[in-house]
Amino acid sequence: MTTARWNGRIIAESDRTTIVEGNHYFPLAAVRAEYLEASETTTVCPWKGMANYYDLAVDGERNPEAAWYYAEPSLEAAHIRHHVAFWRGVQITD
Repeated sequence: MTTARWNGRIIAESDRTTIVEGNHYFPLAAVRAEYLEASETTTVCPWKGMANYYDLAVDGERNPEAAWYYAEPSLEAAHIRHHVAFWRGVQITD
């Protein structure tokens, strides 16, 4: 089981993550939505498409843009549609 933790809480947990460029992408259904707040930030990956971000909000602490996803990924990245990845201090363990 792969787990994403931040600020002492499990943010996501799944035995079906997809690894792309060293990042675990968790199925959206495996992510605790109560810890996610939409961010207006977007970036563009040359082969995956436009990334959208979430801030994490846990027990009064915020981690801006610590999660990202591709709402409309390119055909090459279609397998990560409806998946979320983490960074910025989020601990990923297997």
